[in-house]
Amino acid sequence: MLHRVKRIRELFIPGVFGLLALIALVCVLASCQSSSGGAAAGGSPAATGGTAQDSNRNDGMSTVAVAQLPDQARTTLALIKSHGPFPYHQDGVVFQNRERLLPRESSGYYHEYTVKTPGSGDRGARRIIKGRDGTLYYTSDHYDSFKRIVQ
Repeated sequence: MLHRVKRIRELFIPGVFGLLALIALVCVLASCQSSSGGAAAGGSPAATGGTAQDSNRNDGMSTVAVAQLPDQARTTLALIKSHGPFPYHQDGVVFQNRERLLPRESSGYYHEYTVKTPGSGDRGARRIIKGRDGTLYYTSDHYDSFKRIVQ
């Protein structure tokens, strides 16, 4: 019995210290990422899709002009601008940015809106994401890629 207690102590104490070291490393890395910023440079875009200044951002993201969006996306933009009513109860919910393809921001910064997809039996894959600063993003492939919407 004494041998078993000694063996447990030999395994437990280094395991606890290893776990604490791992937790400390994760905390340090998390604080480094949150302090490296989130918002891209540039002015606050208009709620209808941005400004000329918005198209000059150097964030490396592809852009799409409002005129190039499908008709259904332009309808969704008009609903966003007028604050609804929206056709889906999920419209306006917080977008988590789990894919981390959009600039990193605090929770609740982004909200998503459905872009109707003709022929789809459900909400489809198309969405518009709106940032708190008014920046708008379009995805046609359910968050696999985004384009910043500009005028």
